[in-house]
Amino acid sequence: MILLLGFAFLAGFVTILAPCIWPLLPIILSSSAAGKTHARPLGITLGIMLSFTFFTLAISLLVSLFHLDPNVIRLFAVFVLIFLGLSMIIPALSRLTELWVSRLIGKFGTRGQSQESDFSSGFITGLSLGVVWTPCSGPILASIATLAATGGVTFSVVLVTLAYVIGVGIPLFIFAYGGQKVIGRTRFLSKYTGKVQQAFGVLILLTALAIYTNYDKVLQLKLLDAFPSYTSALTSFEKNSAVKQQLDILKGKKSTSTVIDTTGLFNENKPASEFIGITKWLNSDKSLTLKELRGKVVLVDFWTYTCINCIRTLPHVTGWYDKYKDKGFVVIGVHTPEFEFEKDSANVLNAIKQYNIHYPVPQDNNYATWNAYDNQYWPAEYLIDANGNIRRTHFGEGEYDQTELAIQALLKETGQQVASGLGDMPDQTPKTRNSPETYLGANRMQYYYPNGNTGQVNKNFTLSDSLSQNSFSLGGEWSIVNETAITGKNAVLKYNFSADKVFLVLRPGSLKNAKVKVFLDGKLVDSSNSGGDVLNGVITINNDRLYNLIDLKGNPGNHILKLEFENSGIEAFALTFG
Repeated sequence: MILLLGFAFLAGFVTILAPCIWPLLPIILSSSAAGKTHARPLGITLGIMLSFTFFTLAISLLVSLFHLDPNVIRLFAVFVLIFLGLSMIIPALSRLTELWVSRLIGKFGTRGQSQESDFSSGFITGLSLGVVWTPCSGPILASIATLAATGGVTFSVVLVTLAYVIGVGIPLFIFAYGGQKVIGRTRFLSKYTGKVQQAFGVLILLTALAIYTNYDKVLQLKLLDAFPSYTSALTSFEKNSAVKQQLDILKGKKSTSTVIDTTGLFNENKPASEFIGITKWLNSDKSLTLKELRGKVVLVDFWTYTCINCIRTLPHVTGWYDKYKDKGFVVIGVHTPEFEFEKDSANVLNAIKQYNIHYPVPQDNNYATWNAYDNQYWPAEYLIDANGNIRRTHFGEGEYDQTELAIQALLKETGQQVASGLGDMPDQTPKTRNSPETYLGANRMQYYYPNGNTGQVNKNFTLSDSLSQNSFSLGGEWSIVNETAITGKNAVLKYNFSADKVFLVLRPGSLKNAKVKVFLDGKLVDSSNSGGDVLNGVITINNDRLYNLIDLKGNPGNHILKLEFENSGIEAFALTFG
């Protein structure tokens, strides 16, 4: 536990270097500089630490107990920041605020009211910032958030959270205190103190506006996309085996034994969970259990049929099954739907046929098995040995050779004679930085231009002519609901993307053959750039699935996609890129 506390402290300490905290630093600096004493930086720091700790651990409980909308808390923080910004811009309001705080402190008989006033106003600012700040999530903080969201807050979880927050607080205070001191001693700025304070007030108002419009999240994502390897490097020390073992204990998981792996192929050793809550078994005459599969090597593959990453993985998974099934190798393709229509057995059966899947596919429509494995990704692979222990996990695409070598090694452990050759299936994992997966439903929408999210609306949109990269715009009539965007009259979608291939999850609604025209950089697509589901520049939507819109034949680049929907009632779910 002491080791985990130390790593949690270190994880918090380096957070100030992460891109996700950078938008917070100017407002911390401006608020600190506005103070007359050094109590202001301390108040800001403690306010951030307290509110972040409280809302990280208790927000799920508050939402469930009081049916509270989390956005209400963000709006309160926006109100506080607006008031703070205006008080820095308008001297009369600033004096009024100071007088009010001083009188409030005076009622408690506190001396040194100037210092106490500075601390109190800083503390209130910090409380509001702690509510809206979402730090880059490494394994430690992600585990804390997961446990808090599922009601698993224990004394140990609280201790780890406090260690993390103390780590965050120390460099934040140094930054706030040092910034205040530097600005206060800069002679050039001293005669412009009032103007500087007003400029900082404008900055705080802009921050409040960004939070209100959810643009702060967009900015954080842009920063993370701009510095992916840097951000990953900051959290890499959290991924060592000692920390992982401690996090498993924190989550209530126990390892069966310690196995020394000299091959580098295995990264786990813990009991595999049973298949639970399965709605229906497809491609199998009966329900299966891990208990009856004991003695065999089992690959549990979490997938869903509209996920492009899963689709690119399937040829490898089906190939391994066909190659090693006679040696005691079994694949269980747990189909856990991302969208509601993916729960339909007929749709899953069509996908099974389309992708030549011959192994059993249980439908995990209620996420019971997904949660039993504590899974978070599509695709996700859990390789289980003959004793029922997970020995290797892999999330996402790639590492196909390593997975096949691990399969061979576990089969050899059972006494099977296995040839050492590897499959020659090409690895289609994208090698370039593509646009992010883009959801069109209100629940997960974040790349709508310019505000990130439209919310649930039914209105006539105006198409934007100038889109930033990795953002989209809508034109014509649309109904935006939780999971999808539904077309109305003259519905148009435009997206500024960077990729080689573009895919879109679509449903025809009540129509049998809905039509969509596809344009690239203002021109109707042709055979040189159209995807496999496009004929003469038009997609015919005849069932619920993933459609390939654009294929640049291995020449990725930055382009403008435009879709003109010829029918009302078409449902568009998510754009993915390859």
